[in-house]
Amino acid sequence: MRLHALVSDLETARRAAEGGATVIQLRLKGATPDEVIARGAGFRELGPTFVVNDDVRAAIALGADGVHLGRDDSGAEEALTAGLMLGRSASSVEEARAAQAEGASYVGAGPVWATPSKPDADPPIGLDGLQAICEAVSIPVVAIGGIDVSNARACIEAGAAGVAVVRAAERTAELSAAL
Repeated sequence: MRLHALVSDLETARRAAEGGATVIQLRLKGATPDEVIARGAGFRELGPTFVVNDDVRAAIALGADGVHLGRDDSGAEEALTAGLMLGRSASSVEEARAAQAEGASYVGAGPVWATPSKPDADPPIGLDGLQAICEAVSIPVVAIGGIDVSNARACIEAGAAGVAVVRAAERTAELSAAL
């Protein structure tokens, strides 16, 4: 399955894993590293690949498989040195190529569409922008931003290796079926 769930609590993560999510990302914007570590307890045991958003030290402390860093986040070298899978955000071909050159294992590309879960996001890149990023790099590209059951398949058809969801995390079984 090619479905990734960005979630903010263990129960939602458990439901997403049971529904077929292959990657669970702990995303706690604004939380301190100690809060991320405390709230991330139990995620490692859920089964899917476990990624922590924005916090390399918390990812290491939680035994995560990887860390996802935004374009302006530091810590890539520390993550790679620690043996973590590194994910990077990109909203252009140039950013995706830079992420790959830096050693990223995958790129989160978008937002493909506008999303209420990140009101300060860049303008949507659309399916054409997603396809251009997919064609420009050799690492997997995960489509982010406004993804749901109605448009997930279009992202895969544009070349994405998977899709990331926030609002639809509890409906992963329905999304998996759509892919």
